[in-house]
Amino acid sequence: MIEIVPFHEKYQAALTELILPIQQAEFGIPITLEAQPDLLDITGFYQRGSGQFWLAVADDAVIGSIALLDMGHGQAALRKMFVAKPFRGAQHGVAQQLLDTLYEWSRTHGVHTVFLGTTTQFLAAQRFYEKQGFQVIDRDDLPATFPIMSVDSRFYYRSIVAPQNKSTPAFSACRE
Repeated sequence: MIEIVPFHEKYQAALTELILPIQQAEFGIPITLEAQPDLLDITGFYQRGSGQFWLAVADDAVIGSIALLDMGHGQAALRKMFVAKPFRGAQHGVAQQLLDTLYEWSRTHGVHTVFLGTTTQFLAAQRFYEKQGFQVIDRDDLPATFPIMSVDSRFYYRSIVAPQNKSTPAFSACRE
């Protein structure tokens, strides 16, 4: 059985062992643990304000992750969404469970718009986000508080609560 649980420090090593091989070996992204200081301080970086970090756990093994970074003004960044290869795909539903958990948390914690950045290598992830209603946004149109990682080259946003005026992007009134 797969459980979605908030991050706890007892899973720190398992989380790193999930994420780094996916980034480095599977997708050939030249990124190190040192270049991701958030992974070394999940509680301080994500579990504050409207933010949170969740793990998908099966038989006490970490098989997936997703994070929500509070950016203020009802905006947040989706980060660190990873699923172990054997658990990917709709038949397992791990990515969907993680994202549904993030949506529900967002609705109950005042987040109305979620932004994300990804790399060109993560094609399946891009298709998944697009099926989930995320829309492409230019890097220049991201809120100033959005944390761009050096490997990010494609950006998306999604309203959690539909805006009043559908012709106006949900984030436009909140930009500073």
